[in-house]
Amino acid sequence: MTAPTDFLRLFSIKKGDIIQKKDICSFYDDEIRALIAEWGEPSFRADQIIKWVRSGVGSFEDMNNLPKELRQKLGEECYIAGVSAAKKLVSEIDGTVKYLYRLFDGEYIESVLMKYEHGYTVCVSTQAGCRMGCKFCASGLFGLSRNLTASEILAQIQFASKDNKIRVSNVVMMGMGEPLDNFENSIRFLKLVGDKNGLGIGYRHISLSTSGVVPKIKMLSQYNFPITLSVSLHAPNDEIRDRIMPVNKKWNIEKLLEACKEYQKATTRRISFEYALMDGLNDTPECAKQLAVKLKGIMSHVNLIPANPVKENFFKKPDSVKINKFKAVLEENGINATVRRTLGADINASCGQLRKKEGDYIC
Repeated sequence: MTAPTDFLRLFSIKKGDIIQKKDICSFYDDEIRALIAEWGEPSFRADQIIKWVRSGVGSFEDMNNLPKELRQKLGEECYIAGVSAAKKLVSEIDGTVKYLYRLFDGEYIESVLMKYEHGYTVCVSTQAGCRMGCKFCASGLFGLSRNLTASEILAQIQFASKDNKIRVSNVVMMGMGEPLDNFENSIRFLKLVGDKNGLGIGYRHISLSTSGVVPKIKMLSQYNFPITLSVSLHAPNDEIRDRIMPVNKKWNIEKLLEACKEYQKATTRRISFEYALMDGLNDTPECAKQLAVKLKGIMSHVNLIPANPVKENFFKKPDSVKINKFKAVLEENGINATVRRTLGADINASCGQLRKKEGDYIC
């Protein structure tokens, strides 16, 4: 089989020089083998290249067990996108690391490395910017620049792992962007992230967050990945959700929860519902009761998130009394809930705080 044309990329090597090359680090193993066979190289060369690209190699010149001519051919036909750290912030509170990554074409994304008792987790971005327009989230304030390739999503984990000399055991696709709005590349990433020659991260250690792109949730269920689907719900009714999440006007809560039920039936996996508590908007006991009714019959867990401050909007987090009352009402009505632990508060590493302003990303 030949490598798919939708993973060819037009990009500039130097000013005025536009060349079409293959994003080889986004290829599956059989696609790499097919490409190398097409070039007339022996199969063991493909195996060597696979190990290199899965390791997060930075350049073809670093592939020192390949002949010079093959490295030159790779450089002529392919490229390694990768990421470079334009800025790195380390929390003095809990050691959380926030990266501002520069991509090969000058775009910027953010990613966060967090340490838990069970190991290290990386929160990855799937798009440069976001077009979903959620009112409480800073990531989409300036719209979508472009989708990330599978290799660019992988590179965020590879870089953090090497930079900190640790093994990443968990991944949350909850950074900049809507993973299901970048469906093909997100699926390709999921298929590559567990590769035994690379990161080797199991599906049960991966969470994918969505604002509620219903058709893509249904498509995702067909792959039957044993990942955790994390749904950004944030409201118990359409009236509130319409105000804060434009996606709800296309696929309302009823349609979204029906898709969640279909997903659960296909995968038998518990669904996590993200709920950002915003003072005076969605944090009342009545809201908690409505939410409990909506989630009845779904094997779920509600992750309560005290809203993070974003200077471009007016949302504020409730006090601890309101938060605990909301949680208690959910539990009284049979809904399992926890309050998310805040990590990296001193470096704005929390959910919803990744943003861009006047061409510069603010860490």
